[in-house]
Amino acid sequence: MALTREEREQFLAEPHVAALAVDAGEGRAPLTVPIWYQVEDDGTVWIMTGRDSRKNELIGKAGRFSLLVDRLEPTIRYVSVEGPVIETVPATIERLREISARYLPAEKVDAYVDFAWKNHGEQVVVRMRPERWVSSDLGNV
Repeated sequence: MALTREEREQFLAEPHVAALAVDAGEGRAPLTVPIWYQVEDDGTVWIMTGRDSRKNELIGKAGRFSLLVDRLEPTIRYVSVEGPVIETVPATIERLREISARYLPAEKVDAYVDFAWKNHGEQVVVRMRPERWVSSDLGNV
């Protein structure tokens, strides 16, 4: 059964790892990789990735991407969202801290942020405006 808007928003607010998919060009399947994501109050979704990464290059060319977020327990549920990129900006340590705190235990955030900021190279924040949704909870069938 499809999720309501409120159920989708609540589900995406949980710290699931998403599968990002972006067009990889003619003759290639989409690039699909796991990624952390964040949802802003207005529903805008953002990810952080390396400025020089293949992901960022392909997202820049395509101008859009999709995320698939799912879980298995207590019921099989998923939300897929797709839309255009509305902004790509240099990442800040504050954004890195925000997304790290979403996924890591509080006692590990500072060490991870320090390591990532020093070792992962230049990062960008890519913001996407959701346009299309597909969702379901297969336990409610």
